[in-house]
Amino acid sequence: MTQTNPPRIAFQGALGAYSHEACMKARPGMVPVPCTTFEGVIRAVKENRADLAMLPVENTTYGRVADIHRLLPESGLHIIGEAFVRVRIALMALPGATLPDIRHVRAHMVLLPQARSFLQQNGITSEAAADSAGAAEELAQSGDRTQGVLASEVAAEIYGLQVLARDIEDLEHNTTRFLLMAPELDGTRRGENMLTTFVFEVRNIPAALYKAMGGFATNGVNMTKLESYMVGGSFTATQFYADIEGHPDDPAVQRALEELNYFTNMLEILGVYPSDPGRAQV
Repeated sequence: MTQTNPPRIAFQGALGAYSHEACMKARPGMVPVPCTTFEGVIRAVKENRADLAMLPVENTTYGRVADIHRLLPESGLHIIGEAFVRVRIALMALPGATLPDIRHVRAHMVLLPQARSFLQQNGITSEAAADSAGAAEELAQSGDRTQGVLASEVAAEIYGLQVLARDIEDLEHNTTRFLLMAPELDGTRRGENMLTTFVFEVRNIPAALYKAMGGFATNGVNMTKLESYMVGGSFTATQFYADIEGHPDDPAVQRALEELNYFTNMLEILGVYPSDPGRAQV
């Protein structure tokens, strides 16, 4: 009997990172492949060390994730799904420690301001770490019961740490959106509510962007995201990243994309995928 290896999914960070949590939610049967950088996640898929990639693109508190919109068009990968993870911050420490024991915590620099009120109320100082889950792994090996880490409860479970406080974030709505990416574009209609993501560069003519967007308005296509970013180190070369509701085969979407194409030098569809049920709750 031939034994096949289970499918693998790559993410940035150590085991127990919020990206790992997104993998567990979206593809619970896949083997997680931790990577140091976003570029490493993409390479893992392109080099066949992973079948899919999970990449964060935006957060309700901090906006878009730096560099992701630049990396996506160059990655050669395509979006096949999305996932939303509510950023729940837990304070964890070595087994046997109590909250009054904790004098200092480490976490990724993005997490620390989100738990500022809790840390101030308990007189706990903080220090930025490269990765919250990685800090949890280091704490598990340290033997220091005065130190804590802010991370997801998944990290506490993986590294055998004790959770001393849950949901300590200042903002209850803090949520990160992730994109599930694969080597091939899947244009099939896999859900009732579909999304289409694409990048484009407008032609150098007056009011090109205004005219390019007009097709979506006149055809009743809802654009849920539009962001610009510079390319090639030039202030004059601007690309746009957009999400719209609908499938390219929908007549209204088809007409809108045809009109957009007329006003662009480049138009590339990055993904066609079902809307995640978590989107309605954000």
